[in-house]
Order: sequence, then structure tokens, then C-alpha cells
Amino acid sequence: MTMTLPVTTTRRRNHPAVPALWRQVVRGGARREDHAVQPEPDRSAYTQLEIYDAVLAAFDRRDEVLDVIAAAPDRHTAVRRVRALLAVSQGQATAVVDLPLHRFTTGTRDRMRLRASELRKALTR
Repeated sequence: MTMTLPVTTTRRRNHPAVPALWRQVVRGGARREDHAVQPEPDRSAYTQLEIYDAVLAAFDRRDEVLDVIAAAPDRHTAVRRVRALLAVSQGQATAVVDLPLHRFTTGTRDRMRLRASELRKALTR
């Protein structure tokens, strides 16, 4: 007697577009007194800066952004609408949509502004 097991497919989980970036921002990557720029393994500094700029723009227009995301029927539509609202790239809009709601705090915004400023300084040297 042979027994056959049902065939199952594995689903790919949606991960945030910039997991290392969010870990650094949310956990306060710039805690040291000298606020030295730390290298990040999976994103270039220019890409990081673009994402910070998009998320900071979303903070400035958070009511509109949250309304657009809440009204979207699915994630793909939310990304597309945020992209149109903020005039940003696909990656930037995905980062905004993937930002957890409980991270829309002034503390997170301030850490992102500080990190973006550090990156700009490092890139202009």
C-alpha cells in the first residue's frame, strides 16, 4: 500500500523593501554621541538617502498618505497611489507603505532626519 502526500506549495512572504534600513532607523542606529555614519550591508548610501527622503515626505503629509493607504483595496494599489501622491519611485513608495503604523512617531521621524543629514554630509565629502 502506497501513500501519497498532498503537494503543497510554499508561499513567499512579503518582506519590507528595506529591512536593514528599518532596523537601524527604528532601533535608533545613531545613538552614539558622535553620530558616526555606519555602513549598511544591503543598500547603497544613495538608495538609503532616497528612501529616507520619501519617508520624511510621507511624514510631512501623513494624513494624506494614511488616507490613501487605508482606501486602497490591496498593497499593490496602495504602493501605486502613494507613488503618485508623493511623486516618488516604486522602491520609495514600497518603503512608505511597509513602514509599520506604530513607527509614524516624532521620535522615528527625528532619527530619520538625523540619519539623512549624516548621509548627505558623508556623500558630499
